[in-house]
Amino acid sequence: MSTITTVAKAFFDACETGGGWEACEQYCTPSASFSAQADALSGIVTLRDYTNWMKGLLTFIPDGRYEVKSFATDDERQNVLAYGIFRGTHTGEGGPCPPTGKSTATDYVYAMEFDGEKISHMTKIWNDTHAIKEFGWA
Repeated sequence: MSTITTVAKAFFDACETGGGWEACEQYCTPSASFSAQADALSGIVTLRDYTNWMKGLLTFIPDGRYEVKSFATDDERQNVLAYGIFRGTHTGEGGPCPPTGKSTATDYVYAMEFDGEKISHMTKIWNDTHAIKEFGWA
C-alpha cells in the first residue's frame, strides 16, 4: 500500500469521527487548503477549519458515521480519492435549528492532494442541498 494511501485513510477516519484539527493535523501540511462547491461549506478555505467543522457537526448529529465505498490512489499525480456515505440523525442541540429527528444518507468524495507524505489540499464533492432537505433544515 502506498504511503499516501495510508496517510489518507488515517486522515479520513480522524476527520470523519470528529477528531478535529488536533487529530488531523499530523496528516496535513500546516497551511493545507480546502474547497467545496457546497453552500453549507462556503467560507471554509483551510483544512483546519473543515476538520473543526466536522467535529462541530457531530455534536448535533451524535450518531454520525461513515461507510467507505472506495479508496483510489493516483501515485503519478499524488492524490487519493475517498468515496463514502455519511449517515446520521439530527438529535442533538446546537445545529441550525432545534433537533428534527430526521436522518440523511449522503454521498461524498474527498479528493486529497499531497505534498510529499502530507495532504496539502482537499476538495469535498458533496450535494449539501440533498442532505439539508433530508435533515429537514430547508
